[in-house]
Amino acid sequence: MRVLIVSGIWPPDVGGPASHAPDVAQYLRARGHSVEVVVTADAEPAATGYPVRWTPRSYPVGVRHLHALALVWRRARHVDVVYSTGMFGRSGIAAALAHRPLVVKLTGDPAFERLRARGAVGGDVDAFQDDAGGITARGLKQLRDRVLRRAAHVFTPSGWLRDLVITWGVPPERVSVMPNPTPFATPSAGRPELRRRFGLEGPALAFAGRLTAQKSLDVLLSALVACPGVELLVAGDGDEREAVAGGIARSGLGERARLLGPVSRQDVLDLFAAADATVLSSSWENFPHGVVESLAVGTPVISTRAGGVAEVVEDGVNGLLVDVGDTDALAAAIRRYFSEDDLRARLRAGAAPSVEGYSPERLLGALEQRLEESCR
Repeated sequence: MRVLIVSGIWPPDVGGPASHAPDVAQYLRARGHSVEVVVTADAEPAATGYPVRWTPRSYPVGVRHLHALALVWRRARHVDVVYSTGMFGRSGIAAALAHRPLVVKLTGDPAFERLRARGAVGGDVDAFQDDAGGITARGLKQLRDRVLRRAAHVFTPSGWLRDLVITWGVPPERVSVMPNPTPFATPSAGRPELRRRFGLEGPALAFAGRLTAQKSLDVLLSALVACPGVELLVAGDGDEREAVAGGIARSGLGERARLLGPVSRQDVLDLFAAADATVLSSSWENFPHGVVESLAVGTPVISTRAGGVAEVVEDGVNGLLVDVGDTDALAAAIRRYFSEDDLRARLRAGAAPSVEGYSPERLLGALEQRLEESCR
């Protein structure tokens, strides 16, 4: 089987698709399939054992979209199936023009996320569904619906998103839940050494992901102010980086909050293993890769109840959950975690076992089967 993987982000970017797409490529190649990839990137991607073609993000918006569309279309003509984890509109149009089946791994509502990134809409995903919006919103919703209705299959990481996709007119039998798998990689050293490497001496939290409005890091920083002695390490980059840096400066956190910038996926796993807990203050989410990666290395998660997070993080079992946007509750959860030794030990003990069923062999094996079926 010849597979074209399309992703909007790729290492060294930090984020779910930048973790998932390389894992899929690695798995499919190991299974004897031919793989090539199309991505957008800030610079030429590092060499791999398969072709990774790219569209520079430095191109103007319209040019960038047309370049990526043409690139996906040209490569789609030479494969059996297109697997898209991003650039869904371009992937759908290109696959249709090339007369190739399309399988989609959806991580959210692409129409909402594009408009939210532009600052054109506010609120959350659920409110967006009922909002008639302007001509741009209606156009993006129509494109989203047409692409997904045409897809041979749509995977969602959570039941919450699956239910939402079905409301867009995609037949239920063509939408299934595929949780984000645990990583193939493991931490590169033991926890004491990793803590020394990251300069951690006292209580420490970690966040890794794209620095976007969705992550609501202002809520996290405000909560951290109310948690004396707790340190926060932030790995990743995005259009909110300057806002986050400004928030750290205004809050007076000083060295208690450190921006690490973009780091490798191995470094993300090492950071998660070094931290006492990972933290997520998102206003909306689907099923973040970072949550599964953190639990897989034995580190509990303190998070808002956004999207499908509660489908993997169970309050009091492998983490703590608070309501979206509740700064005081998030601060209280952090203080509770570090003040109750028994609770902290119980959550750490429950972290890794809670994601044992998310092995990449099982989940990516199901993806491989669906890709093969779509080719037939």
